[in-house]
Amino acid sequence: MARATLVGFSAVVMWALLALLTAGTGAVPPFLLSALSFSIATAIGLAMRAVMPVPTSPQRIPPVVWLVGIAGLFGYHFFYFTALRNAPAVEASLIAYLWPLLIVLGSALMPGERLGWHHIAGALLGLAGTALIITKGSGFSFESRYALGYAMAGVCALFWSGYSLLSRRFQAVPTSTVTWFCAATAVLSALCHLALERTVWPASAGEWLAVAALGLMPVGAAFYAWDYGVKRGNIQVLGAASYAAPLLSTLILIAAGAAEPSANIIAACLLITFGAALAAKNMILGTRRR
Repeated sequence: MARATLVGFSAVVMWALLALLTAGTGAVPPFLLSALSFSIATAIGLAMRAVMPVPTSPQRIPPVVWLVGIAGLFGYHFFYFTALRNAPAVEASLIAYLWPLLIVLGSALMPGERLGWHHIAGALLGLAGTALIITKGSGFSFESRYALGYAMAGVCALFWSGYSLLSRRFQAVPTSTVTWFCAATAVLSALCHLALERTVWPASAGEWLAVAALGLMPVGAAFYAWDYGVKRGNIQVLGAASYAAPLLSTLILIAAGAAEPSANIIAACLLITFGAALAAKNMILGTRRR
């Protein structure tokens, strides 16, 4: 289980590159960027299928799995982009980042899972640290005129937490199936782009490289790693540890010279690190005993 949890956490590390790489894509609109990135993610899955042994009797995937997978990947991005169009980025991002906490709490409904106080406390500490990063310590305010955007951000959090929890219920479904979820998301994102956005292609080789890196890691391999982790790892620990993504993202931006270090970052680092360690208490102590 510890190995699978680490594989799942590698997705969190890759998601930390999202902000830096997205900034590198220039003026490419969100849905077009999603379509391009998920096309590359699909190619990753097809390449994996080409080198991995093919089962003699292909497994039939239940229709509900297709619904959960496509709704999870495309639904999350659709509602997140919609939220950012209809509400300030700070408040929308903070609401959207309720999904790790929802995963921890929702895990109590999973067969064979036990939810402890340390899981909840760890996730809440992570949420507090994330709030410090997103708001930069200046606080936040919710206004009724942005109600639609706030609602879309909440739906976004529900979609991703629901996808993650339901994926665990279908442990027998191979991770390679994520390939087709990515393909469907690429097609649906392209349709949304044609309907809602003006086409702006990457303007330089550097921007195309940033798009390729997005598709290879945070919008590519990360989804395969996450699927493996939530199906076979410690889902409570993964949920609480997911709050490391905005922290790592900020640290990467600081290292790249795109952000400045501050006391809020240090406080957030302590909160998120301690929260993740607290959530993983049983797993860490169990490993030491063995």
